[in-house]
Amino acid sequence: MSTDEFEDEDEIQEVVQPAPVTEYISTAGYTKLASELEQLITQDRPKVVENVAAAAAEGDRSENAEYIYGKKRLREIDKRISFLTRRIDRLTPVAQAGTDDRVVFLSYVQVEDEDTGAKRWFRVVGADETDGRQGWISYQSPVGQGLLGKRLEEEVVVNTPGGERVYLVLDIRIEAPPAT
Repeated sequence: MSTDEFEDEDEIQEVVQPAPVTEYISTAGYTKLASELEQLITQDRPKVVENVAAAAAEGDRSENAEYIYGKKRLREIDKRISFLTRRIDRLTPVAQAGTDDRVVFLSYVQVEDEDTGAKRWFRVVGADETDGRQGWISYQSPVGQGLLGKRLEEEVVVNTPGGERVYLVLDIRIEAPPAT
């Protein structure tokens, strides 16, 4: 091949990789994930490796349940370490909500369902911290996205699998509301 078969170097465009997407998490949530990763690397994995080595030393591995289970557990730990490492790299920890006059990340928000009149508290958190029992919803969820930026007495219209829901913002807090 001759060099004139190639395009001029100035015309060759560099392939640009998309930047990793940054996601938000509370400082407490970030600490919890980082602690889990550290536990897996420094304690759980070395212990399982030691058990697998001891089981392998016993001889026939094909019928050695401890060896087979240990190898399976080691794969599970390695997958979790890999996931947590990638996940933590994408997360930006946030200390706490910055205002109580507008819904922001980590706000506690009381809403009233305009159809049923039911009142409920939500906390807008990162995807890794969602908990339906506590009312912790992801800022990326339809309800979370609808709530962000809203003020007291504003309506939030959310499309859900069960149809359109309309909520009225009753209260916004930085700190958790008192338990009822």
